[in-house]
Amino acid sequence: MKLNGRALLIIFLVTQSVAILTVAKEFDFFYFVQQWPGAYCDSRRGCCYPKTGKPAEDFSIHGLWPNYIDGSYPSNCDSSNPFDDSKVSDLESVLQEHWPTLACPSGDGLKFWRHEWEKHGTCAESVFDERGYFEAALSLKKKANLLGALENAGIKPADGVFHTMGQIKDAITKGVGYEPFIECNVDSSGYHQIYQVYQCVDASASNFIKCPVLPHGRACGNKVEFPSFSSASSRDEL
Repeated sequence: MKLNGRALLIIFLVTQSVAILTVAKEFDFFYFVQQWPGAYCDSRRGCCYPKTGKPAEDFSIHGLWPNYIDGSYPSNCDSSNPFDDSKVSDLESVLQEHWPTLACPSGDGLKFWRHEWEKHGTCAESVFDERGYFEAALSLKKKANLLGALENAGIKPADGVFHTMGQIKDAITKGVGYEPFIECNVDSSGYHQIYQVYQCVDASASNFIKCPVLPHGRACGNKVEFPSFSSASSRDEL
């Protein structure tokens, strides 16, 4: 069948429109997730400090995760673009400080960063390359300044001291303007602890936004502990 010029133009325009829509629906927003090491280590699985030593008592990055507004998310989007540590070699000391691994056995962080890039980062290649992914997360951590926001509200890491969920959320909201989602774990005494903080970020990975949909994390009770990490022990020390 021979197509005339007009038919070919229509096919071309339809194809381009589909391509544009596909790119636009690549994802809708990001969850920027940070974890509290004191709660991570005070769990049944315990923790192992990185090969670089015990991290500072501060929130650490878990990941920057593309999501859809229906609650689902893309993952492992480009097997042809695996993690290449040479692309972030000059960032490694900063990543080890702000994005350390606490998994056992002790590691240097490369396995953790590889997982986050390949599972989540490759699904946002329209926004950044590998290096840009890690730089964006580091920038968001600085903007969020979770520990500073909590301490400004008088909420400091301490064992056996409890706060209401409202106090914790208000303190973080004051810092960035939008309410976070808090995920808790439960310690051996049955107390809820701040474990992970989810904040929503626009599709450019630049600005915090109101969460279009909340994640399905472990809920917290109203009485929550912000456990000390300075007094925590790793499996290697037990």
